[in-house]
Amino acid sequence: MMDPLPPNRRDFLSGKALQRQLAEAGGIFADSLDDAERVGLPPECGPTVRLGKQAMACDFDVILNPGLVARLDVAAMALDVIDELEDQLSVYRAESEVSRLNVRAAEGWVEVEPRLFELLLLAREMSEATAGGFDVTTGPLIALWRRCKAEYRLPTTDEISEAQRLTGISQVLFDPERRAVRFPRAGMEFNLGSIGKGYALDRAAELMVEQGVAEFLLHGGKSSLLARGPHDCYPGWPIGISNPLFPEKTLATILLVNAGLSTSGSNIQYFRLEGKRYGHILDPRTGWPAEGLASVTVLAPTATIAEALSTAFFVIGVENARQYCHNHPEIKALLIPAPQPGQRLRIVNCGLPADELFLGEDVSHLDITS
Repeated sequence: MMDPLPPNRRDFLSGKALQRQLAEAGGIFADSLDDAERVGLPPECGPTVRLGKQAMACDFDVILNPGLVARLDVAAMALDVIDELEDQLSVYRAESEVSRLNVRAAEGWVEVEPRLFELLLLAREMSEATAGGFDVTTGPLIALWRRCKAEYRLPTTDEISEAQRLTGISQVLFDPERRAVRFPRAGMEFNLGSIGKGYALDRAAELMVEQGVAEFLLHGGKSSLLARGPHDCYPGWPIGISNPLFPEKTLATILLVNAGLSTSGSNIQYFRLEGKRYGHILDPRTGWPAEGLASVTVLAPTATIAEALSTAFFVIGVENARQYCHNHPEIKALLIPAPQPGQRLRIVNCGLPADELFLGEDVSHLDITS
């Protein structure tokens, strides 16, 4: 989990609007800090205007620089786009396109809306690129672990095997000419929860840029963000990254410059059984919760890719994630392995330069590697 913006030494303007209603901007700005005073310090947020609503079971916000208060109408339009995409993507809405696709695709070819077809192809590409670490067909595994959690037990080997038989986007058939999809067997399904928020942010950003707004920060559930343009005196937007062991504390600040960012971790959603902790992020390759990392933050050209890779990196582990970033220099990551008792918290920086990553003042408890 992360803070959309880290704490600052100035008041900031925050307008909130839900259900398509615009809020009047108001508030008091404190005196600006001299640039010289900020040298060597982590970046801090300046005044902002916010517009937000709930969608996809979380809070979405459009955050603007104060000079763009007159463009709150565009922010409201962007939030409407997110509503429309939830109607299309949610597996919890029986009439959504994805739900109808899940019902029909084992019976024959199902034509898919062009942008959704592109998203599914991207999901397949991300799965191939991460050796199966990312997969949007894990619905049967998710359902199995949710049921076992409610029954306070672990799944059996046979249950895992059956769920895995119905998992794997590599099994799904795609017809690019018809933009159609087919499942090889009944019981398979798409669940876009690991990529949908990032995709919604990218689509909302497209609309804002088309409407002439080029400076903004979008976030969905505080775990997926997309930044465009400068903020205050900075070339990007400061984002606070929480300490996975003490979520109320900020571990680092990232200056997000024209990129998407996503954080994945299991410090909030998990359950314990017989003294062992089981996180909610499942490894599609084994059918069991992924282990080894406490938190993963990924920066990518789009929020869609950032969200997919933050999940994938959590699954495939530190060394494979480092190799991926090495092979794809446009991808940057901050990896925090789960510490063993008595060990210091370790931070593995994959490609984030010194002018984009700012650690807290006290780093004596950290083991920092690149």
